[in-house]
Amino acid sequence: MLLHTSNLYSIDWQQRLAQRLTTLAGMDRAFFNNSGAEANETALKLARLHGWHKGVEQPLVVVMENAFHGRTLGTLSASDGPAVRLGFNELPGDFVKVPFGDLGALDKVHQAHGQRIVAILMEPIQGESGVQLAPRGYLKAVRELCNRHSWLMMLDEIQTGIGRTGQWFAFQHEGIVPDVMTLAKGLGNGVPIGACLARGKAADLFTPGSHGSTFGGNPLACRVGCTVLDIIEEQGLLENTRLQGARLLARLQTELAGHPNVMAIRGQGLMIGIELKQPIRDLTLIAARDHGLLINVTRGKTIRLLPPLTIDEREVEMIVRGVCRAVTIA
Repeated sequence: MLLHTSNLYSIDWQQRLAQRLTTLAGMDRAFFNNSGAEANETALKLARLHGWHKGVEQPLVVVMENAFHGRTLGTLSASDGPAVRLGFNELPGDFVKVPFGDLGALDKVHQAHGQRIVAILMEPIQGESGVQLAPRGYLKAVRELCNRHSWLMMLDEIQTGIGRTGQWFAFQHEGIVPDVMTLAKGLGNGVPIGACLARGKAADLFTPGSHGSTFGGNPLACRVGCTVLDIIEEQGLLENTRLQGARLLARLQTELAGHPNVMAIRGQGLMIGIELKQPIRDLTLIAARDHGLLINVTRGKTIRLLPPLTIDEREVEMIVRGVCRAVTIA
């Protein structure tokens, strides 16, 4: 199989994957990168171009407190949290932060900076901050706000996309469609790939030469992406994610009810967070060494569970037993 060719030429698997993704998402065009951070950089360039076409000289992008969009310079500027920003103090200041899920804060930022705002960039569910879900109806309200003010609604679905929440994309739970969406992680199933999808006017902002990527959209990565979509469809993994995700969440809530160090358990599909009152030292090591689980702890005290979409009931019970023992014994 041809692994690489210049993107000056037509690439069959790239076209196939673009067609599949745009159809599933209700988008018009796709640009392929090699990572989620690159995909978000692409989205930020679209926001800048949108502002330029509107005649905005100093465009601002609204981002969320505690967000994470990557570690490149632009995406780091759009992210929050001292751990990822430490040592990078002089970052581009073309962003304004608001609390996640707070519509009143969006109204206030519009009053203060309305003429300069060109886009909102956000995660439907914040992953790195501890699996934080937006209030029901929030995405729909943001969509309406962007429509009203001609802002681009840009959703970072790098963690939530490709079935993680039980729909192809998390925005589909609220029946809306963003102007721009970014994907990565699940799309490649371990193979490096990122994608930025756009629709409407946002899809027409790039012209030849506006953006590019030497290895983005290479035949291998795009063929893998198509295969991932095939397997999800053929094996009914969206339904499995909804079923097993609900089972895992319910079992954890039952088994950890009243636990003295558990503050909250939340999630959607197979994206679940267990927020602890106090951090547990070496919890990741304990879970792997003693219970055979690969877990992640975000912001010091939230266990983040992102099991495979292929998980079955037996494996759900294994996770529940392991997590409960790790939290209790540690």
